[in-house]
Amino acid sequence: MRSITLDLETTGLDPLQGHKIIEIGCVELYNNFPTGKIWQKYINPKRGIPLEAYEVHGISEDFLKDKPLFFEIADELLSFIEGATLIIHNANFDLKFLNYELEQINKKDLSEFNVIDTLVLAKKLFPGMPANLDSI
Repeated sequence: MRSITLDLETTGLDPLQGHKIIEIGCVELYNNFPTGKIWQKYINPKRGIPLEAYEVHGISEDFLKDKPLFFEIADELLSFIEGATLIIHNANFDLKFLNYELEQINKKDLSEFNVIDTLVLAKKLFPGMPANLDSI
């Protein structure tokens, strides 16, 4: 079984408020073992990065100013993840951003992908415990 672990960094919490993806990282797994194939891009959001977001990921506006825009990397991302199960921590958050960005450039969203949300799994396996990535 081919799967892709996927994680984003963003300028904030809601694409409907103008927040953007600034980094996408993917690691390919086959039968839950890394294959050595990775895909990672920084993305110029064409907007400022609030201090609160910068404090989470440490990615600055200055660092991103010469990076590609989302539409420039979208096809490469879609090609890398094609046919895979997506493994995402807090999948609703990441998919909200990815689907919003894809819709803005008239690309098909990711609604047909099989998605495993590790946040949901962590809450089931460790009820009442913190379920953020650092904790698990």
